[in-house]
Amino acid sequence: MDTGVYTPSERQVFTLAQVREIYDLPLTQLVFRAQSVHREHQQPDAVQLCTLLSIKTGGCPEDCGYCPQSARHEGGVEAEPLMDERAVLGAARRAKQAGATRFCMGAAWRNAKGGEAFERVLRMVRGVHDLGMEACVTLGMLNEEQAKALKEAGLTSYNHNLDTSREFYDSIITTRSYDERLQTIEHVSRAGISVCCGGIIGMGESVDDRCAMLLTLANLETPPESVPVNALVPVEGTPLADRPAIDPFELVRMCATARILMPRARVRLSAGRSSLSREAQMLCFLAGANSIFFGEKLLTTANPDTDADLQLLRDAGLRTLAAQDAQDAHHDGHHHLAVTL
Repeated sequence: MDTGVYTPSERQVFTLAQVREIYDLPLTQLVFRAQSVHREHQQPDAVQLCTLLSIKTGGCPEDCGYCPQSARHEGGVEAEPLMDERAVLGAARRAKQAGATRFCMGAAWRNAKGGEAFERVLRMVRGVHDLGMEACVTLGMLNEEQAKALKEAGLTSYNHNLDTSREFYDSIITTRSYDERLQTIEHVSRAGISVCCGGIIGMGESVDDRCAMLLTLANLETPPESVPVNALVPVEGTPLADRPAIDPFELVRMCATARILMPRARVRLSAGRSSLSREAQMLCFLAGANSIFFGEKLLTTANPDTDADLQLLRDAGLRTLAAQDAQDAHHDGHHHLAVTL
């Protein structure tokens, strides 16, 4: 693959062959290259702690094969009403006290609701913003007006994952198209909100599918500010309940490839982390991951113990990203600067 420096006006548009060439490098070479890019564009000793809260759980009309919140799956999570904003902001304060600088709120909706429900979410966003935290939501599909309202309320980032490649997507989800996902991402970007977008591995996809997903993200007009890398957590009652666990090296390769393709993004080690050893998690950090979801629950699935996470970072000599550092990094990452590959 060619190497060089790309200015904002000359940002490289990757091909699938180029991404696959990176992904397939010998692991030591891949991690070394990713760490080199990481040190050039990120704070090499800092990890951002993000807390994710399900503010509206269960009853989702989508049929995503991995998700226990789908009303279409047997044994799915029972539908619950949208939380009161006071309870949500109380959780945000506790997350901040524990060290989190980003507070993410997820609602199991196909589309962001209107009316009082949306007004309540806007109040939650304003409250999190007033706490001095980055505010992120994931509410399903958005229209332009909703994106603008969220921006005005102080939203930092909107999460809307692609999940997988366009080619494999229909094997996992049939109730929302790939283009609809990209349209929501476009609405978010046009409103001036940072995009948080990644995917899941271990659903039966090929390596080319994984690379194609990262390719789509890297080639967006405005690349994501953060890229969650998830490993499937098989849940009983979902169509993917019997999928085998992935090899941790595959997660490392995804983190490293994402770091090389998107140097300014935070690469977030997300779902599936509870099954990783301390050593595997550290290898992901070495490969360029610099953010984790922090807290004992990740929407509806288990997450590592908070004390264990803090101990891991201390033992490794890593520090947690402070609020001002997070804000500065967010503003820097909003501009696509020169990239060295």
